[in-house]
Amino acid sequence: MLLLLSAILCPTATRAEDGHRLWLRMTAGNNTQVTGPACTATDELRQYWQGGQLELKMVRGYADEAYAIACQDGKTTVAASTDAGLLYGAFHLLRMQQTGADMSRFSITSSPAHSLRLLNHWDNPNGTVERGFAGHSIFWPQTNDDILLQYARANASIGINGTVLNNVNAKPQALATENLQQVKHIADMLRPYHIRVYLSVNFASPIHVGGLTTADPLNKEVRAWWRKKVDEIYKLVPDFGGFLVKANSEGEPGPCDFGRSHADGANMLADALRRHKGIVLWRAFVYNPQDKDRAKQAYNEFMPLDGQFRPNVILQVKNGPVDFQPREPYSPLFTALQKTPMAAELQVTQEYLGAANHLVFLAPMWREFFDELGANKAHQLPTPHSSLLTAIAGVANIGTDTNWCGHHFAQANWYALGRLAWDSSLKSETIAEEWLRQTFTNDEHFVKPMTQLMVQSHETCVSYMMPLGLHHIFAGVHHYGPEPWYTEPGIRPDWTPAYYHRADAQGLGFDRTKNGTDAVSQYPAELCNQLNDINSCPEKFLAWFHHVPWQHRMHSGRTFWDELCYKYAEGVTGARQMLSQWDAMQQYVDEERFSDIQRRLRIQARDAEWWRDACLLYFQQFSGLPIPQGIEHPVHNLDEMMQFKIRITMYENPAHGYTK
Repeated sequence: MLLLLSAILCPTATRAEDGHRLWLRMTAGNNTQVTGPACTATDELRQYWQGGQLELKMVRGYADEAYAIACQDGKTTVAASTDAGLLYGAFHLLRMQQTGADMSRFSITSSPAHSLRLLNHWDNPNGTVERGFAGHSIFWPQTNDDILLQYARANASIGINGTVLNNVNAKPQALATENLQQVKHIADMLRPYHIRVYLSVNFASPIHVGGLTTADPLNKEVRAWWRKKVDEIYKLVPDFGGFLVKANSEGEPGPCDFGRSHADGANMLADALRRHKGIVLWRAFVYNPQDKDRAKQAYNEFMPLDGQFRPNVILQVKNGPVDFQPREPYSPLFTALQKTPMAAELQVTQEYLGAANHLVFLAPMWREFFDELGANKAHQLPTPHSSLLTAIAGVANIGTDTNWCGHHFAQANWYALGRLAWDSSLKSETIAEEWLRQTFTNDEHFVKPMTQLMVQSHETCVSYMMPLGLHHIFAGVHHYGPEPWYTEPGIRPDWTPAYYHRADAQGLGFDRTKNGTDAVSQYPAELCNQLNDINSCPEKFLAWFHHVPWQHRMHSGRTFWDELCYKYAEGVTGARQMLSQWDAMQQYVDEERFSDIQRRLRIQARDAEWWRDACLLYFQQFSGLPIPQGIEHPVHNLDEMMQFKIRITMYENPAHGYTK
């Protein structure tokens, strides 16, 4: 009787769910006739298609992964030139079915914006995941075939066609023969869904695995060792994708250790892979403590090498010039390199965005990145028809937690990565709505307000963490909370917040103008001039490029100090409103997911206050100015904030991220 009463009072509430089905909450079809070639696409549609007669056609004339879907007179057709195209078309059709699209009559053609659409897992051989907030690795030290199958289906449904199985801080054992046997098994499981596997490799592997005395990329024995190892891999995995390399960065070995260039190192690996049609993804994430401006170093190291890389080398560049901050300008390498293929590296796991505790939908941040590049007429990311290879790589947020991603809403960032890698013109609202409808319900009373909440969540996070161009003022080690005062004896300067915020009695921010480090000159001339002028620089990047006087007049009419206070206040208000909005959604969501998300939103609202109080009280020491009346003032004092520490529990209980 209680269950019946509950159903009457809350007719749209769903049964308890744990989030394991992700956005693929499809039910078995009604045995509708599906005809077509024997392939994975046909299997998926025969199980889940609930419409009328459906035919899959293999026809010539489409690009490798492109497809066309049409419905007329009650018959639906999916056409493509390859099995992969049919699979992506099949999932497109099922997505339309799940989201309640009008399917009475339509015609669609689609092809990917980027030829390589990858996840980068930062998984270690012992099963831990660096900057992972959702449990342990699904690959190491052992696998679960059912999980691998579900993982493959989820990726294929959003167009991801490659996965790097291990951490960029790679252990040499990644290339050990026994490890490669597991790589083979994983590849065999993912292959039906057209997902290739890649490995991160340690550049010093010839020493640690091969027993050589050097890893010099110009040494004949070293080159022969890599060729032999690559041949071994392709005997096991004929469609192996290639290598991802982090070299001469954060202590990782690389060609510079032997007096060679990044091009020397990348080309040596590319030569070993080329006859197997494999590629090298060479990361441009490099910096050292001697550089006067960490944001400039990747440009300084790689621009002189433009055009020196083999055709099967792709330079993988983080979206911003520092390190996955809540907001960054785009990396100037994207508009500077003219002869080197590039991959944009985006971070799906929320290393700097509240781990698995904060709801932050990242599509708006990535949309901003694509739009900034598109608005710059000097250069855009290459189109699919360019002669350059193109790629989007997302640092994965996936682990062994039941719901895969720690926070239920963090699943949306995995989803968004795939959708934007396929179609970089998609709006954030479109992606959010798609995900909500497939993951929760098609009820408009839920979808409309939650779409708005998701789209606004990134700006809210930036406001309560680091507004107006502030960056990298996190606590040391864990990157979770605020510690603009953080330092340690002997620590390198660019690992401390003061290196970036440079607060003093005059103002706040890093002077990267022509009178400062001149980082602005790494951008095209028109943009350089805009960024160099404090009055024309976009205010969202003001403290990134300028040491802003406290009394600088902002577009709002407020002083910079007052604007900073208002931004932090807006962030706190926004976080509280997210919690309030979610509370109003209870009748549309199963109790299990509702309660878990509610608990995390409460943490997020409290963390927003923590960020506001710590940052404003600390910076107020330098500005000497009062916090404006009319906005909520800090509820703590600075001494309390500076004594406040958090305990890292992500390895003890990965599902909970960080606790205070």
